[in-house]
Amino acid sequence: MIQRIQTVYLFLAFVCSGVLSFVLPLWEDMQGKDFYARQDIAYSAIFGLCTTLALVSIVSFKKRQNQFVMNRLNIILNFILLGLFVYRLLSLSGETTVSEKGIGMFLPVISIVLLVLANKAIKKDEDLVKSVDRLR
Repeated sequence: MIQRIQTVYLFLAFVCSGVLSFVLPLWEDMQGKDFYARQDIAYSAIFGLCTTLALVSIVSFKKRQNQFVMNRLNIILNFILLGLFVYRLLSLSGETTVSEKGIGMFLPVISIVLLVLANKAIKKDEDLVKSVDRLR
């Protein structure tokens, strides 16, 4: 259902993890080369899973509880991805490999915020349906 706000949030999370993650560089090394998510299989796989979960969550709009659970799994995957980024940056000594962070490093944070907003809207819809069922 495109008219629901959680669908808009989920679509933006889909774009963030599915499109922007492969277009925007994650970081720039000392030689000035941009490092993209598609250059590492682990980052590509996790971004791909996040994209798939967001798309499946958009399609399963009739099952709000399943949508809510899939969004939570997507949030956990984004936290894992964010943890991998932080580990990669903090485990390097000095300026050996990573010189400059790219905007792609913040994509999991943006995606997490959008998924939390979608979950709030799904919860609001679920509460509305339950209150209407009580009145019958």
